[in-house]
Amino acid sequence: PSTVSSKNSESTLRFEEAASLTTSLQRRPVVPTMSLSGRRALVTGGSSGIGEGVCRALAEEGAQVIVASTGLERATKVAQSLPGSQGHQAFCVDVANADSVAALFENIRKSSSTPLSIVVNSAGILKKGDLVDFKPEEFDDLINVNVRGTFLVNQAAARDMVASGVKDAVIVNVSSILGKGPYPGFSAYSASKFAVVGLTKTVAQELAPKGIRCNCVLPGLTDTPLTGPLAGQCKTDILSLTALKRTARVPEVASVIKFLCSPENS
Repeated sequence: PSTVSSKNSESTLRFEEAASLTTSLQRRPVVPTMSLSGRRALVTGGSSGIGEGVCRALAEEGAQVIVASTGLERATKVAQSLPGSQGHQAFCVDVANADSVAALFENIRKSSSTPLSIVVNSAGILKKGDLVDFKPEEFDDLINVNVRGTFLVNQAAARDMVASGVKDAVIVNVSSILGKGPYPGFSAYSASKFAVVGLTKTVAQELAPKGIRCNCVLPGLTDTPLTGPLAGQCKTDILSLTALKRTARVPEVASVIKFLCSPENS
């Protein structure tokens, strides 16, 4: 009887402690830690697709967004359409060109005293083709934009963030699910996206001691202008490998990237 009484008392005590903790948590004020107010964010490839979605997601959280793209007219339209009155900007850049990337960051520094603390690398191209038929110049295009471009922007961003001493700095690189596993007809594209994953892992190790976070997102097939040409049997086969049997939506991917850019992920 005494043993049973002891166990009952212990159970009652634990229940009361749990109830007290629950009540305490319920009374705590909810702090909106996702806010990016006062932050300055650069999004390459920001004029369409996932990049445009990221621009909107960051702007909705209060960030001042810089839309960077090869097409200045389209980038300007996106910047002007973003929510908020943070003074969003648009710049032209060819991420595969070192001089163009350097000029972009120079213009960003000159245009505002607010340091850049968020960089999202969404610029990229997609080319499909079997190994035996794929042209070397097409392979070069993929490597130049997807790999060299990501490297150059990461390098420029890291230099800028270290020099400014900005706090809570973050770089997010956009790879692809094909940067994790193979799919026939995408050997060159897959190679470029595997490279982005490897680059991100190493950059994260190098920049962590400097207070800069670096993450990589690997979206599946997403409904964007980039994937529009993947029609017919190819698209059907790819979707058959997904759990939901559908393409991802831009806002879904943008929400993940927004979280990675936020203090909640620090």
